[in-house]
Amino acid sequence: MSNTHVSVLELDLNALKHNISYFKKKLNHNTKLLGVVKAYSYGHDAVYIAKSLESQGVDYLAVAYTDEGIILRKNGIKIPILVLHPQIPNFQKLISYNLEPNLYSKKTLTAFIGICKEKKLLGYPVHLKFNTGLNRLGFSLEEVNEILPLIKNTSIQITSLFSHLAASEDANENEFSRQQIEKFKQVSSQITKTLPYTPMLHMANTSGVINFPEAHFDMVRIGIGMYGFGNDEKETANLKNVGSLKTTISQIHTIKKGDSLGYNRAYTAKKDTKTATLPIGHADGICRNLGNGVGSVKINNKICPILGNVCMDMIMVDITTVDCKEGDQAIVFDNQQMLNELALKSDTISYELLTSISQRIRRIIVE
Repeated sequence: MSNTHVSVLELDLNALKHNISYFKKKLNHNTKLLGVVKAYSYGHDAVYIAKSLESQGVDYLAVAYTDEGIILRKNGIKIPILVLHPQIPNFQKLISYNLEPNLYSKKTLTAFIGICKEKKLLGYPVHLKFNTGLNRLGFSLEEVNEILPLIKNTSIQITSLFSHLAASEDANENEFSRQQIEKFKQVSSQITKTLPYTPMLHMANTSGVINFPEAHFDMVRIGIGMYGFGNDEKETANLKNVGSLKTTISQIHTIKKGDSLGYNRAYTAKKDTKTATLPIGHADGICRNLGNGVGSVKINNKICPILGNVCMDMIMVDITTVDCKEGDQAIVFDNQQMLNELALKSDTISYELLTSISQRIRRIIVE
């Protein structure tokens, strides 16, 4: 990165390729792989990531909402895209962009069939989700007999049946996860017996792929694992970090002992202190509770604590012992350990920190 006063999220697409290859090696050769690119690809960049996944032969993509899928289609993505939480008012747009809805209730199922009939569509690909214990979205197992007549409607084709594990990363909940898997097997068997074709089955997320090979079925869904994070330190060590958040020093100050710094004078220097102002703040995803020495950045391989309160667009860090100048690079995180430490200090998880990175932070590809 050139020494300009910008904040960037560097995307290492070779790391992404490594991670996809790592998970593919855990699958049977005929098990498909779905890459989850919702929420701007977990804060990375949905278009860059989706294009890379498509070029790697990933079979499916998944987004949360219709508009996310439309952006991918407008940027030339051709492979199938599953919309995990489609809204009925967007069904028309969803069809226009050849997106595939997750239908999770009688209301969504009947509404989508109705639109397909209006448009005189036959065999439009849809996916049915079943609630086996997460209790978020999905048909209850008791509803199966009620929806059987509906899913035989020729306006739609059931491309897949799926469910979602609630605690696949938690060994203490293995018995609950196995109960979910068994419930899913039962409901999928009940449905496939009534159809003249066989839908795909999928249930395993990143942790499910690692911990429950019996739940790989026909396809698996990889989300956080694509970006370099497994369900424990051992698995994470096998993966490579995709996104690195970096910024530069805008200005350097020396404040005297007793001088205050930042909003509400939250920091008072106990000795003469050299500080660097960085152009990144809580509007960019730097949690406000990382201020006042809780969080830090790395400048020229030295840890620099954040001083005072995190501002909307800036933070100030202690560089008293660092040999640096204005324009030098500051690293917020460039590996999984740094990000996980920031998440721990923020009392959150890596998912939230990644997805909080503002889209005003420029994404650039490094390979």
